Amino acid sequence: MSTHIETDLDPALFTATVTSLAHSFGDNTRRKIYLYLRENPGATAAELARHCDVHANVVRHHLERLTEGGYVTYDNVHRSTVGRPAKGYRVVDTNVAMEGSVRRDALLVALLEMALERLGPKAAESLAHDVGLEYGRGLGATANTNDSSTSVKSAMSSIAGLLTAHGFNARVEESETTQSVVADNCPFGMAAQHHPVLCAVDRGLISGMLEGLGAKSTKVTLTSRARGDDTCRVTA
Repeated sequence: MSTHIETDLDPALFTATVTSLAHSFGDNTRRKIYLYLRENPGATAAELARHCDVHANVVRHHLERLTEGGYVTYDNVHRSTVGRPAKGYRVVDTNVAMEGSVRRDALLVALLEMALERLGPKAAESLAHDVGLEYGRGLGATANTNDSSTSVKSAMSSIAGLLTAHGFNARVEESETTQSVVADNCPFGMAAQHHPVLCAVDRGLISGMLEGLGAKSTKVTLTSRARGDDTCRVTA
């Protein structure tokens, strides 16, 4: 895979380039998936899960990120048994993917920054929270295998795994009364440093995932490095 970056890129495009690469290939499992698909086009999520020795749901989250970035696509593979067709994944031409995804990311970064500036801090933070909340609900509902409610402790453990699959490099820390998810990596990168209101996405994201997972409580608090705190931490 070529990672050549032209030296005459303007700062915004350079940042978007690095961000695009980090988001798509900053995780070891995601790199293993991509490299395996280069040699084994048509592999399914189940096959990739066996190769990477992780749960199939984790593989699906990584595949979603690679697909969103334009690096991977899929075709439906018809089975001989009853059931929905499986998805066979393959790598997209890397040159086309890099050109398209980098320029798309640069445009989205510019659009996001202008939108946040025009909205103002209060409305922008509310919007960021609501976006995270809706996305989190969907993630949690997809990962929820129980119809009944679950404990906050077990939900937060599941959430750390889901966030790690989405580029947050998250872990759980426990106290006598609370459960926290601490993220050692922020997929928003420098955008969060310039616009700390984006940290509200994390608060909404975890609250939404708690709801989607059927947790008994969805109330959370947030600290973030972009806002001057020591850690990026959401506590329930």
